[in-house]
Amino acid sequence: MTDTVPGEPTPQTCLRVAREAAALAAVADDQALNAVCRSSSGNAARLEKVMHAVHAEAVEAERYAALAEQWAADPEMPDSALHHCARSAVDHAVLAQETAGAEATAAALRAELERRLTPEERAERESERRRAEAEQEAAERAATGMDSDNRHLAVMNGYLAENAVPLLGWTVGHMRVLEAAETGRLYWRDGQARKAAEHGVWSGGRRISRQRTQGLRGAGFLVAVDAAGGVSVLVPTPMGQVALELARLYPAGLYDSDKAAYEARYARVAKRYRRMDDKKAAARRLPALEYGAVGRYRRPVTLVEQEARAAREAAEQWEDEGGYCPGVEAPRPTASARTAPARAVAATAALPAEAPQDQTPRWPSASNADRKTQHTAGATSPVRNEAASPQVRPKGRRRNGATAGVAPRRAREASAGWGQETLF
Repeated sequence: MTDTVPGEPTPQTCLRVAREAAALAAVADDQALNAVCRSSSGNAARLEKVMHAVHAEAVEAERYAALAEQWAADPEMPDSALHHCARSAVDHAVLAQETAGAEATAAALRAELERRLTPEERAERESERRRAEAEQEAAERAATGMDSDNRHLAVMNGYLAENAVPLLGWTVGHMRVLEAAETGRLYWRDGQARKAAEHGVWSGGRRISRQRTQGLRGAGFLVAVDAAGGVSVLVPTPMGQVALELARLYPAGLYDSDKAAYEARYARVAKRYRRMDDKKAAARRLPALEYGAVGRYRRPVTLVEQEARAAREAAEQWEDEGGYCPGVEAPRPTASARTAPARAVAATAALPAEAPQDQTPRWPSASNADRKTQHTAGATSPVRNEAASPQVRPKGRRRNGATAGVAPRRAREASAGWGQETLF
C-alpha cells in the first residue's frame, strides 16, 4: 500500500469502518426480517418489500467490506481504493437503516472517514515528507554527483542521444577519432592522420584511420588548424563535440562495422537519388547532426564543478571590489595627511570667541555738524567705503528708470540718520 494522503484516514481506519458499517447493515436486515415475521396479514406485503430492500443494501455493504479487506492485502492498490470501499459501505448501511425504519447510527461513521488532520498532525506529516525528500535528494546526489536540475538535464540528453546517434551512421572507430581530436593531439601530415604522443610534438605517434578522419572532417565534425611545419591540427567543432557527447551517452546507437554503418546510411538516402552511383556516393558521406540537436544539448554540471566555479567567481568579485591582490602593498597615509587633522584642530582653537548676544557692536556716533560736513563734502561712511559685495547688481538702468548704483533722492533724504542705527 502507498502512503496515506494528508487529510484521509489510514488504511486500518478504512477497514474498521467498512466492517462496522457491514455489521450495522446486517442488524438492520435482521430487524426488517423480524418485522415481517411479527406482521399481520394487512401489512405483510409492505413489510416484505421493505425487507427485500434492506437485505439488498446489507448485501452491498458486506460486499464492499470484503472488497476492502481484499484490496488491503494487495500492495499495488492505492489507499484511495480502501477509502472508496469504506465510504460505499457506510452509505449502504445508512440506507439499510433508514429503509428499515431504524435509527441511522451508521451516519456517525462518516465523521471518521471525513476527518481532517489537526494543524499539529499536518505539520508533522509535512515534516516527514520534507525529510523523506531530503534523504532521497541526498542519496541521488551521492550516486550521480549532480543536483536535481542537472539530473533532469542528463535524462533529456539521453532521450536526445537515442534519437540522434543512430542517424549519424557511425561506428566505434568514428567516436575514437573524435576522442583523439578532443585531446588536442590529432594532426594531419603528409596525407595521414596521427595522434601525437605529446601535445605540441607533431611527429610520430599512433596512426588514425584516414577514411574515418576525412569523413568526419567533410561532414563538419572536425576542423583543421594550421600549425608549424605544414601540420594541420584537427580539433572538434561545436557540432562534433555535441555528437561525441551524445555517442557516449548512447553507445548502442553505434554500428558494429563499417559495412553495417554504410548499409544503414544507404537505406536512408536511397529514396533521394535515382542513379545508383549517386546513392552510393551519398551513403559514403557521413550526415551532419540532426537539425536543432546542437541547440537542445546542454552539458550537465556536477556539484564539484559548481563549487569550483562559485569559488572562482567570488574571488574575482572580491578583487574587482578592491580586495587584496598578491604582491601589491596596501596604500598607507603620508606624513602630511597624518598632520592635517592636527593643524585643523589648532586653527580652530585660535579663532576668537564670539561676542555675547547682549553686547552688540555699534559704530561710534558722530555729531550733527560732522555728519552735515561729511554729507556736504561728499564723504561716505566707512561702511559705504567697503568693497562692493559680489551680490551687488551691476551698473545699468533700474526698472523705475533710475541709474544703477545711485539711490533715489527720497531714499537719500530718508536715510540721513542711518549712522545712529545698529550696523550688525
